[in-house]
Amino acid sequence: MALSFTLDDSFAFSDFRVFLERAARVDDTATRLVAGGGVLAVYVGVLYPSGLLDSTPTVLGLRTWAIAPDVDFDVVVPVRSILDRLAHIEVAEQQPGEIGVPVAVGVPPMTTTVSWAGILPPRGGWERSGTVQAAQLVDAAELGIAEVAKAVPTDVGEHIIRKVRGEVWGRIVPDAEVPVPAGAGFAAVSLGFTPDARGRGPKAAIDGMTPVFTAGNWQRLSLKRGHVLVRRGR
Repeated sequence: MALSFTLDDSFAFSDFRVFLERAARVDDTATRLVAGGGVLAVYVGVLYPSGLLDSTPTVLGLRTWAIAPDVDFDVVVPVRSILDRLAHIEVAEQQPGEIGVPVAVGVPPMTTTVSWAGILPPRGGWERSGTVQAAQLVDAAELGIAEVAKAVPTDVGEHIIRKVRGEVWGRIVPDAEVPVPAGAGFAAVSLGFTPDARGRGPKAAIDGMTPVFTAGNWQRLSLKRGHVLVRRGR
């Protein structure tokens, strides 16, 4: 039986599509869609190790949308395949304040396998462990991106690229109240979870503290626009 879900309106549909487009620019392999209890949880991989010698931390992005309470599935599908489906859906235009028309989205029948999708964090048991400033996450992302670009020439081998990325994104964000890797900042910026992520406006506009929660060997950074999940250790 074909799987599907329905988003509330055109705004929710656009939000869903933009999130996956951002994710595809970082890693276009897969997304895990978990539907149940009236919520669609969409996980995307940002950083993850490719082998035992790869020190890259596992960093995921998470967004949620409201759906019908009777929809229940858990699938891993290629990001590009679901984006292709979204591109062919006609959505009724909606003005701010108007009640929108629900948008049905079919889940692609093609599934895939990716290492990070089998190690999702727990749904409960989270305890608050502190905070990190949004500006610190942005700074860590910008510095890391520049460092990787400078350290990795275009003709270098894949193992060297992964070694550099592992060292850069595994580094702890300086002066943060809670030790979180710079890769969390990269995820927050890349997925659009932080304001002024592309440098528009002064850094002073990036306000607020981001709460950090811990459950086992997982961390969750809960920003206004989404969650960053970090798996510590292997």
